Amino acid sequence: MTTDTRTRGRPPQIVLLCGFAALGVLAGIAAKAADESGLTWAAELGTLPAAWVLAVALIGRCSPTLPLAAGRAATFFAAMTLAYYAWAVWVLGFGYEPGLVVTWLALSATAVAAVAAATWWATRRPGLVAGGLVALVAGTALVGGALRGLYLWWADSYPATALQPVQAVVEVVAVLVLTLLLPRHRSTRVWGLALVLPMWWLADRLIAVALYGTGILR
Repeated sequence: MTTDTRTRGRPPQIVLLCGFAALGVLAGIAAKAADESGLTWAAELGTLPAAWVLAVALIGRCSPTLPLAAGRAATFFAAMTLAYYAWAVWVLGFGYEPGLVVTWLALSATAVAAVAAATWWATRRPGLVAGGLVALVAGTALVGGALRGLYLWWADSYPATALQPVQAVVEVVAVLVLTLLLPRHRSTRVWGLALVLPMWWLADRLIAVALYGTGILR
């Protein structure tokens, strides 16, 4: 089979982008339904970052090129955002929040695309820099704080009623997948796992200062 034959057998990129948009729509509807389900653990899955970071990283890792990684992830997340708020307004009767919609669409085109591109690049290369980027993505998955709450509860400084056990499991799974399964090279996996804790702190500070501290998110 020639290269031309293989190329002709693949769906056009626009069709694939539409597929990622469709997945985003389904994810957005599911996330909003989970928010309103009355199940705390389900609402946490839709609102805290671990599952979304993992989804974006998987899209980035599985894409054939860096631009496609960024484009596919941005398309997925933008479609998810539109579906999430559209479902809230048109189905559940919530008020329209154009500022939040615009903010998340902008983040889809910038931060989300950057995470996917960083994952694409870092998981294909060995060494400290690649491992550091993998750890930063994994640390972002921990920003929701469920695993931190579990540690504080173990240290007798956090109430058991505030624990988020399902979300803590999701955070652990996200970190293990991001640091141990996605990278091609052993050195990247070693550095990625070793640097998760400091990169967790860095990701938390970056989000607190750059997004919440500036009022971009609230």
